[in-house]
Amino acid sequence: MDSRAKAAGHAIHQQLVAYPLGLLTMAVLFDVIGLISRNGSFTVAGFLMIAAGVLVGLLAAVFGLIDLLAVPTGTRAKRIGWMHGIGNVAMILLFAISWLLRVSAQNNTPATLALILEILAAVVAFGTGWLGGELVGRLGVGVDDDASLDAAASLTTGISFKHAQGAIKGPHIGKGPGPFGTGAQSPS
Repeated sequence: MDSRAKAAGHAIHQQLVAYPLGLLTMAVLFDVIGLISRNGSFTVAGFLMIAAGVLVGLLAAVFGLIDLLAVPTGTRAKRIGWMHGIGNVAMILLFAISWLLRVSAQNNTPATLALILEILAAVVAFGTGWLGGELVGRLGVGVDDDASLDAAASLTTGISFKHAQGAIKGPHIGKGPGPFGTGAQSPS
């Protein structure tokens, strides 16, 4: 099932999720290092990574929801998609609460509760990451309808919305002659 929100031919949600996952995972690691070494530079970095990870995670969620709403009702993909989305919202909330608990702490050092929330959120992220992998790798959500091992490159960009008459799509680039495709695709 093709993604409904694309940039340069790829699902925007899939392009964005690497950032919050990387930032938030590294935040936990930096906080643990900071607590063990008693070096506040690490905990300040962890604090800032949580802020960035939460913000980019919320942005990724918008594009994930656009794709999720296009998944047919009653399918395994829809059920897995909702578990993935709700789990990620819970994970973002846990990190956000952890961040708020340390705003006024010296060197933004996490107290016990803030650290526990971070670790719990990281565990949730592993589970929701697996669900995201299941959606893409096993169920084909967000995979281009024309995908194959020899498919031409596509630079399709835009957001499409399903409605009674079909889909309204953004500009299509990349199916023309040249290094990236084989012909201009008309909107469908």
